[in-house]
Amino acid sequence: MQEVKTNKAPAAIGSYSQAVKSGGFVFCSGQIALKADGELLEGDIREQAAQVLENLTMVLDEAGSSMSKVVKTTIYLKDMGDFAVVNEIYASFFTGEIKPARATVEVSYLPKRVAIEIDCIAEL
Repeated sequence: MQEVKTNKAPAAIGSYSQAVKSGGFVFCSGQIALKADGELLEGDIREQAAQVLENLTMVLDEAGSSMSKVVKTTIYLKDMGDFAVVNEIYASFFTGEIKPARATVEVSYLPKRVAIEIDCIAEL
């Protein structure tokens, strides 16, 4: 098992790793709409989703993987009414022929009161 750390994505804000490599996979912790410097992005759901997916891109890159190797994601939304917009942004990051498996759930509260969080598992 190996920890993945990059300064191109926000540092963990708790007792967890940005990602962990194990068994030929990288397991990325949930990302929220924080910029790499840790500043909260105050944008709408479109901007927050793009920032979250960009953060995951940077963590995967540091791990030696990429969005094209993602096999599973989980999306946590504050409001399921944002699903269509998030799906549009999400699709722009996953352009390969095979799309990742995915679960999307509405939750009552996310860290720092953001609108979205996404985690993923990818092949190395």
